[in-house]
Amino acid sequence: MNIRNVIKKSVETEKAAIIREKYNEYSFVVDKTANKYLIKQAIETLFNVKVESVHTANYAGKSKRQGASSGYKSDWKKAIVKLAKGQEIKSIEEI
Repeated sequence: MNIRNVIKKSVETEKAAIIREKYNEYSFVVDKTANKYLIKQAIETLFNVKVESVHTANYAGKSKRQGASSGYKSDWKKAIVKLAKGQEIKSIEEI
């Protein structure tokens, strides 16, 4: 798997901002087939930082309905990456 395809986008929520400031942890939407080792390798390569740990969570898609039409949101995987002390990701927009 290509390292650029592992990380899809960053998660920008209030909770993600709090854990980023308080614990130096960053949240990303990643490929569903990526494991912790690949995620760690991708973050270290793309952002030139030292990763301390990686936690992952799988989320099931939900059915959505708008008027007469209905659809389904796809499943996704989130990774919370803890960086080593003194490390930070300055520009997440590079993804």
